[in-house]
Amino acid sequence: MNSDAVLTVVVLMLMGAGLISGRLSPAVGVMGATATLFLLGVIDAEAAFGGFSNEAPITIGVLYVIAGAVTKTNALQPLVDKTLDRGVGNSGAGGSRGANRSGVGGNRLALLRLLVPASAASAFLANTPIVAMLVPAVRGWAERYGKAASKFLIPLSYATILGGAITAIGTSTNLVVSGLLQSAGQDPLQMFELARYGLPLAGVGLTLIVIAAPLLMPERHAVEAAGEARSYLVSMHVSAGGAFDGQSVETAGLRQLQGVFLVEVERNGTVIAPVAPTFLLRGGDRLTFAGRVDLVLDLQAMAGLVSAEDPHLEAVDSQDHTFFEAVVGAASPLSGRTLAEAGFRGRYQAAVVGIHRSGAAVEAKFGQVRLRVGDTLLVLAADGFDERWSNHSDFLLVARLGGSPPRATRRAPIALLALAALVVLPAAGVVGLLEAALIAAGAVIAGGVVTPRQAREAVDLSVLITIGAAFGLGAALTEAGLAEDLASSIVSGFDFLGDAGVVLGIVAATMLLTELITNVAAVALVFPVALEVATQSGLDPRTMALGVAIAASASFLTPIGYQTNTMVYGPGRYRFVDYLRLGVPMSILTLTLVTVLVTATA
Repeated sequence: MNSDAVLTVVVLMLMGAGLISGRLSPAVGVMGATATLFLLGVIDAEAAFGGFSNEAPITIGVLYVIAGAVTKTNALQPLVDKTLDRGVGNSGAGGSRGANRSGVGGNRLALLRLLVPASAASAFLANTPIVAMLVPAVRGWAERYGKAASKFLIPLSYATILGGAITAIGTSTNLVVSGLLQSAGQDPLQMFELARYGLPLAGVGLTLIVIAAPLLMPERHAVEAAGEARSYLVSMHVSAGGAFDGQSVETAGLRQLQGVFLVEVERNGTVIAPVAPTFLLRGGDRLTFAGRVDLVLDLQAMAGLVSAEDPHLEAVDSQDHTFFEAVVGAASPLSGRTLAEAGFRGRYQAAVVGIHRSGAAVEAKFGQVRLRVGDTLLVLAADGFDERWSNHSDFLLVARLGGSPPRATRRAPIALLALAALVVLPAAGVVGLLEAALIAAGAVIAGGVVTPRQAREAVDLSVLITIGAAFGLGAALTEAGLAEDLASSIVSGFDFLGDAGVVLGIVAATMLLTELITNVAAVALVFPVALEVATQSGLDPRTMALGVAIAASASFLTPIGYQTNTMVYGPGRYRFVDYLRLGVPMSILTLTLVTVLVTATA
């Protein structure tokens, strides 16, 4: 192994450690590794940064504009309403909660009617806005019909992942592979070229989800039974001289709160728990309540109690303000910082009144909590909070609590026509994918669906930086000779299984790296190895590349491997292990089916 190879291995290991530990965001990790390899002389400037002139990041940036237009106009909302209320809602949902809990057949029919259109839509539109639109709708529907949203949200995420593997525009990793193929001197991906693998995988995968999810997914309702984990913890102070100062807990009515439980009282640094009904409250006492999120919110309106978490809460509390749930993403500036360090109040003009993590409430003072990827924040903010921050990397999901679902706006047809043009024009061979994306994006801006500023805000620059810089990692593997060495190891190590063994090694490596260091980084690292493997084993390089594209999207094992998995983590009240229940069989299915299909056509 030469010196360049050693340097490359060290830099990639440091990048991987940073990404796995969460200390580095994908953009910082990948860009930092690429820049370091350039400064060390492993790759030149063209190899390191040529990815930024590739069609892939440009196309993805333009697609964000189209997705933003569809989301802003709620163009898919009529389909959502029809699917949930008329389709899913009629599948035996009108019975009692006890009947619904045992209604495995009803849940399977509900899943089928929900997941098939969601998967189909995600083949042509980024799955993150689809999941963002469906999560609050599914939760509201589940609560109306006495079902557990936890039975549906992980399956929803997995279904959109499967749908994204059908077309060239279904997910950013497909477009990255398309760009890498161009860099390797081959034609870019055609619109439906991946369908020969993606469609069978989606069909079999959805079948597995519909059959297994009602049995494997946890059942966690919005209102938990006595003794079970509550939704949120919220702390309040007793106002000095207020309505509760000097009253007992029972007299103050704090023992009869439906769906809310007084956990403890803190006075002068001393914690009293459990709290007796006769306990006398004093001004300045800190009361910690646990309970269902919408009932906990009612505490904010009780005379005699004020929020203990944010002294500025009153500044944002008015009739024009409401409550939202916001999920912290991997690229968020909030990750790894406390609310005070992030300047939450000043940056977002909002106050956090609850934090939900790993299926349970955070039992600590919020100001001392370092936020993590997947944390769900209960936020009090002005009415436009969701519109202002839904397209930013700060939050993966921003959902209003309560209220009616939004209606499609009058410009929704323009957004849908632009989306149709994006699919039809390149599929018919009229123009290329990038040209079609530019035409569609221009149409939504010229048609007034989004303003130029909104179009700019819809683009996630951190994703584009990650993609552009990732090309440099692949170039480093090739130029340092590591791609050839790794390919030789895979060919010799799996040679006893023939061609299927070689494909199995590539697919398994891609899936593992996707879970550990994100899908884009996985594609960048495995792609040159896959091409070298194909050369050494006599397989078709393009077919191997397609297998890498499919495998890179197959993230089913963790809440942090794929954005949609993170988006449903908090809203579904999931725990880390919940993803393994359905994720392990889904991963085995994907590994097996992709290996068989690629081997048969390579």
